[in-house]
Amino acid sequence: MTDIFDDIPVRDDLQTIAFYNLENLFDIHKDRNTHDSDFLPTSVKRWTPKRYDNKLRKLSYAISNIGKRETGKNPAIVGLAEVENATVIQDLLNYKHLENYNYGFVHYDSPDERGIDVALIYDKANFEVLHSETYSVLLRDDDGSPDYTRDILLVSGKLDEENVHVIVTHWSSRREGQKETEFKRMVSSNKVVEIIAKLKQENEDAKIIVMGDFNDEPDNKSIKNLVDNCGLYNPMETLRSFSRGTTYHHRKWNLFDQIMFTTNYFKNSNNEFEFFKANIFDEDFLKTFSGRYKGSPFRTYVGKKYNGGYSDHFPVYTVFKK
Repeated sequence: MTDIFDDIPVRDDLQTIAFYNLENLFDIHKDRNTHDSDFLPTSVKRWTPKRYDNKLRKLSYAISNIGKRETGKNPAIVGLAEVENATVIQDLLNYKHLENYNYGFVHYDSPDERGIDVALIYDKANFEVLHSETYSVLLRDDDGSPDYTRDILLVSGKLDEENVHVIVTHWSSRREGQKETEFKRMVSSNKVVEIIAKLKQENEDAKIIVMGDFNDEPDNKSIKNLVDNCGLYNPMETLRSFSRGTTYHHRKWNLFDQIMFTTNYFKNSNNEFEFFKANIFDEDFLKTFSGRYKGSPFRTYVGKKYNGGYSDHFPVYTVFKK
């Protein structure tokens, strides 16, 4: 693929922060500790080395171009969801569209039953990691047994010498129904509130960015809980519409993937980053190009049928300006 933004000049005063749910980025090897049987060469889905390589190629190309229309360069920080392990992240970063950028990553194995985690990749030229840790989300099923889900990742560091805390999360799905599963997302939401309170206790003017696949809309209770109780601004509220979103189910657009941040990103200062723009990265190459789902995310699989695309989610991003 040729770069679609080759003619856009680099803006040194801008940095892109993004989030991308990669739709089951699994390697092709059996892991006894996780439920990865669908993603093996011998499975019904036939997850072969060729298909794995094709997904890495596509995802690396997409990631390298997020925010480039505004900045002329690759994103400084990208939160990821649905990665199986550190190996798949390293394979992604080693692919040709990303290998020339000096990306590092932060990843911890979580207890999620499907074996998918969140992670963060970052351009070492622009971001320095000072601290990282994970927080568990304690959920229980109706029978009282533990419901293991993704941990919440906190990465603290310096973005172009400015302190920032980035929280990456992936909340419980709506598979059993929106109302039936709402309490699970509220548990995760309250855990994020707890993390932010701790950060603000250490520094009341801490700059904090929260990103993830929340499996809830900007106007749902779990998201409003963050906005109202943590002093966050959610630019995704203005992007939501009936004809646009980050994922498409049952002929309806959802905006489950969001990035929020503390309102001190609106302070006028010559030396600090300020909010510049937020958007959904839904370029045409990421879309299904024909048929009944034309315009929706070009998925890797539709059910068990191989589709050969990128992901069932579009990335989201914010651009900050110094």
